[in-house]
Amino acid sequence: MSDIPGTSPSDTSGLPETVSELVEDLAGLTPSERLDLLQELADDLPSPPERVQGDPGFERVEECQSPVHVLARVEEGVVRLYVDAPPSAAATRALAAILHEAVDGAPPAQVLRLPADLPLRLGLDGTVSPLRLGGMAGMLARVQRQLAAA
Repeated sequence: MSDIPGTSPSDTSGLPETVSELVEDLAGLTPSERLDLLQELADDLPSPPERVQGDPGFERVEECQSPVHVLARVEEGVVRLYVDAPPSAAATRALAAILHEAVDGAPPAQVLRLPADLPLRLGLDGTVSPLRLGGMAGMLARVQRQLAAA
């Protein structure tokens, strides 16, 4: 259950359409199907292009158990999100892929309005550990801070 009044798992209010659709899709899946989808998402997370690798703006997400780094930039008026996460961290990569879907290509104002409880709204408790969801919250917080500072 969400700690923020008025929200609950699978609450799609205030979410971009792509994320709302994903939340609704996840809600209709069995736990086994959710795991399969998360694995697909993890496999689909794009690697950062060479031009940004080594960028000093990549921040380590301390809330993640795995060594995850994020970099959010505004390029041509939209957010570009780059995530570096090890292939062995499938759950973390899946959550990073969900965040990437919510953020990459979106207007900065929309990303800044994403709710802090986004990880809880996915309805993945019981499928992914609370530590992993906390890691996703840490990723989102860094992305929003980087954009606010840009």
